[in-house]
Amino acid sequence: MASTTPEHGTSTSTAIGEPVAISVRDVSKTFRIPHDRLLTLKERALHPVKARKGGYNLLHAVDDMSFDVGAGEFFGIVGRNGSGKSTLLKCIAGIYDTDRGEIGVRGRLSPFIELGVGFNPDLTARDNVIINAVMLGLSRQEARDRFDEIIAFAELEDFVDLRLKNYSSGMQVRLAFSVGIRVDADILLIDEVLAVGDAAFQQKCFEQFNRLKAEGRTIIFVTHDMYSVERYCDRVMLMENGRMVSIDVPETIAKKYNELNFGRIVEETPVDGAGDRYGDQAAAEVRDAWFEDGAGERVVAIAQGDPLQVCLEVGFHTTVEDPIFSVALRNEMRQTIFATSTEHEPPVGRFGAGETTLVRIAFENWLAPSLYSATPSVARAGPKGANVFDVREDLASVRVFGPRFSGGVADIPHSIEVERQ
Repeated sequence: MASTTPEHGTSTSTAIGEPVAISVRDVSKTFRIPHDRLLTLKERALHPVKARKGGYNLLHAVDDMSFDVGAGEFFGIVGRNGSGKSTLLKCIAGIYDTDRGEIGVRGRLSPFIELGVGFNPDLTARDNVIINAVMLGLSRQEARDRFDEIIAFAELEDFVDLRLKNYSSGMQVRLAFSVGIRVDADILLIDEVLAVGDAAFQQKCFEQFNRLKAEGRTIIFVTHDMYSVERYCDRVMLMENGRMVSIDVPETIAKKYNELNFGRIVEETPVDGAGDRYGDQAAAEVRDAWFEDGAGERVVAIAQGDPLQVCLEVGFHTTVEDPIFSVALRNEMRQTIFATSTEHEPPVGRFGAGETTLVRIAFENWLAPSLYSATPSVARAGPKGANVFDVREDLASVRVFGPRFSGGVADIPHSIEVERQ
């Protein structure tokens, strides 16, 4: 069985050159998932065959993980739901025993995992603060001395003598978090516990993280928020199916996470009949459309700022002089974000019956994070409308992802200068 000890580790420094605060070596954790869960005597009596048969599946929540976290490092762990992030954090905290491997921890550890679990709902906030602070390593006198600071940070001065069972979930999390950051821990383990807090309280928490980091504390931060990852973390680890995919700088891991989460894959087959279709296609037809990255690879998801182009394949059934190729891009709100055509470009030439052409339209990808659909068309040169050969609504789509959503339809590169007068 793995051990968690205060002075253990096979290496003395991390890849970033800091002394090791947490060392994880060949750690695995597996759960047994019963095929049939018979929890009561009644169920066992009614289903005796199932009770005898039993059986289970194995869930490899953490599978042969090895990495180091440096002292004073703000280390992020990201991954999709079910990737093993929280299980790994509980193994480091000592909440779960591991099946094999070793975990070394140097210093006092404070886990921010399921905050408030140790609270007694029938006691007041005053009593719960003292009890939990003592459980986390403070003396009773130290807990009393820091009580006012804890309550003030949690913004609960008017509710000190109220029983916790009358607190909202957000109030309980604020109280538990405030206790946790006042216990002089060397290492903090944070697992998405701030999701219930309002924006102002979350900002206060991150300000505390920066203070603790400046004091040399080590923080391991599990989250799905790539904006927070890029803003606060020194390094980030990406997990998938219980295994480590990569450890790198936040920007690189945020991109890999989004690619994994949104499914950056090649569309093997065209999307046929994705939307309405107009025109008789007698002279020409749009056969396919798709999006490509800068390397010419078909994609259905791409990072904001990466090179992007929309492509359409057009086939001709009769001879057509200087056809007009067009594309319109719409977001999820069905707003037309971008539209272009060859109408005002140099003539594209003559296409004969049986010919096929590929049109690529490249543009600066400063689209706001959203799902975009492309509507390609081909038309005869001249007045629009009656001369359209083929229009295919929403024939291809691509998801653009980024670290944050600004609220606009596009995130145009810009600078902001503030000059004090």
